[in-house]
Amino acid sequence: MKYFDVHAHVFPHAIAAKAVTALENYYGYRWHGTAEIDDLVSSLRDAGVGRCVIFSSATKPEQVRNVNDFIAGASAQYPELFVGFGTMHPDYPDIPGETERIRQLGLKGIKFHPDFQKFHIDDPKALKMYECAGSDLVMLFHVGDAHVDYSAPERLARVLELFPEAKIIAAHMGGYSCWGQGEKFLVGKNVYLDISSTVSTGKISYAEIDRLIKLHGVDKILFASDYPAVRHDRAIFDFFQLDLTSEEREKVSHLNAEKLLGAAIRD
Repeated sequence: MKYFDVHAHVFPHAIAAKAVTALENYYGYRWHGTAEIDDLVSSLRDAGVGRCVIFSSATKPEQVRNVNDFIAGASAQYPELFVGFGTMHPDYPDIPGETERIRQLGLKGIKFHPDFQKFHIDDPKALKMYECAGSDLVMLFHVGDAHVDYSAPERLARVLELFPEAKIIAAHMGGYSCWGQGEKFLVGKNVYLDISSTVSTGKISYAEIDRLIKLHGVDKILFASDYPAVRHDRAIFDFFQLDLTSEEREKVSHLNAEKLLGAAIRD
């Protein structure tokens, strides 16, 4: 079976260890990768994952350009393996210009982590970012955190209404640590859901994921690891615990992502 992971974090060597420690402290459990490019490549190849979306979120506007250059460089280093997503910040001084540069760099989308970037998904100042992304750049949002309100599923639902043509992925089945809100506001809507950091972190049962997939529709569910939170062998193990038919499993593991991103897994 082929696998296309739509959710992996990477950082430059100089800050990777510090970044992983900060993430472990914030989320309260041990992460299992180093978040460096070489370690990610090893995780992918050991598990037989053929393609992977990589990204890193700029927590300050002055980081945006450097992060985009880093992701573009990593994607160029492994073009057969990586699909790069850029970053953007609502306080960046030239959102249209940098969004166009994201396209020129060959990046396929933009990743937002409102909790760490400290903006509400539906804040009026954030809407310019989504407008500039248009319908060609896929937008992936971290969604849902019981401790803060920035990434509340209800806020993303408002964005879906404002930008009906946008291609949007709601990470963590639309509601990390608050899946009830994800089900209420996002399940069944015109949005893709990825399965990253759901059952692999022990926060939601296989049966609940199965139920949400059936409610939402398998055509808009995406395989995802949330590396370095988990390595790919564990992500695949958890994926196979889900109650899917062979046809459904092929869609989730790679076909849906290939269609959304226009990037096939190379044999």
